[in-house]
Amino acid sequence: MYALPLQVIDNFLLQYNIGQAIFLILVLGFLAALPLKSRKVIALQFMTFGVIYLLTPQSMLAKPHWKFFGIALLVIGPMVYVTARK
Repeated sequence: MYALPLQVIDNFLLQYNIGQAIFLILVLGFLAALPLKSRKVIALQFMTFGVIYLLTPQSMLAKPHWKFFGIALLVIGPMVYVTARK
C-alpha cells in the first residue's frame, strides 16, 4: 500500500543527481521565503545551502561545478545579509 508512492518517487529521483535535488530544494525554499520580504532569511538560506553543497561528498554530486556553486552561495549569502534592513 505505501510502497507504490515510494517507488514512483524513487524512479523519478534516479534520473537526477543529488546536486540537482538540492538545487530544487533551494529554489522551492527561496520561493517560500519571498512572501516574507526578508532578505536576511534569504541570505541565511543561501549560506545554509552553500554549506550543504560543500559538505556533500563529490561522488554524490557527479560534477564539480556544484561545489563551486556552494562557494558562490557562501560568498553571496553574507553580502545579502549585511545589506539587508529587515
